[in-house]
Amino acid sequence: MQVTGRKAWLFIACAAALSACTTTVHRAPVEDRGMSAVVAPASATAVTPVAPVAPLPPEAGKPGYYVVQQGDTLTKIAFEANQPVREIVRWNNLDNPNVINVGQALRVAPPPGDAAALPPASSQSQPAQARTAAAVPVATQTTPGAAAQPASGTAATAAPLPPPSAGADNVAFIWPVSGAVIAGYDEADNKGLNLAGKAGDPVRAAADGQVVYAGAGLRGYGNLIILQHNNTFLTAYAHNQKLLVKELQKIKKGQKIAEMGSTDSDRVQLHFEIRRSGKPVDPARYLPPR
Repeated sequence: MQVTGRKAWLFIACAAALSACTTTVHRAPVEDRGMSAVVAPASATAVTPVAPVAPLPPEAGKPGYYVVQQGDTLTKIAFEANQPVREIVRWNNLDNPNVINVGQALRVAPPPGDAAALPPASSQSQPAQARTAAAVPVATQTTPGAAAQPASGTAATAAPLPPPSAGADNVAFIWPVSGAVIAGYDEADNKGLNLAGKAGDPVRAAADGQVVYAGAGLRGYGNLIILQHNNTFLTAYAHNQKLLVKELQKIKKGQKIAEMGSTDSDRVQLHFEIRRSGKPVDPARYLPPR
């Protein structure tokens, strides 16, 4: 009987151990917190807020104003507006003409009643005939050796106007290239002279001066150089294939500043302008006779 009892206790102990091994583990119930408890997975892409676009100045789009773009300079803006840099500085009360900001609105036309913007009295007093552009022979073709022919409707014997009278700011210009004139000055359609040549021909400074612009940012001019000669005169050299000078560089009369090309043009040529107080004038009146 004692052996039997001992076996019974062993049986009960084994049964208890087996019961413990097969016991189900009950976990705590999950609390339903609704959609507010849902957490985005770590791999979800965060949404970056879009930076607000800076509003245009109130003058944008108004006549007589220009909004500064990336890469603009005051000289470039004044050249496009046919105005002297000093006047744009005055109209906009600029403390430093070398500092303008993208998005800034600049007045590029005289404000109403600006007496200083009126033409000089000397030019107003001249008769209309004296202010007419000088007759410039224009070549009708560019075949080597072809003689330049007068423009249609222009008398071949028309005498050129005398050069402007001497003054403190006057400049003795030279021709920038030796090629024939293929398009003369026209106040409405051509602000300078178009001169023939071959790609790579030297383009020379028409007078001593300083480079105030060298680049391709003005539509219709291609690779362009603008020289400032004094407070009155600028010259411009357009459509070059290569520019050989940099802004702020001092230049001597006759110095090679570029190579002739056809950038932003349908043919190789140099478009040459002289600007007096920001306004285009007929270069033929200021260049020596050939």
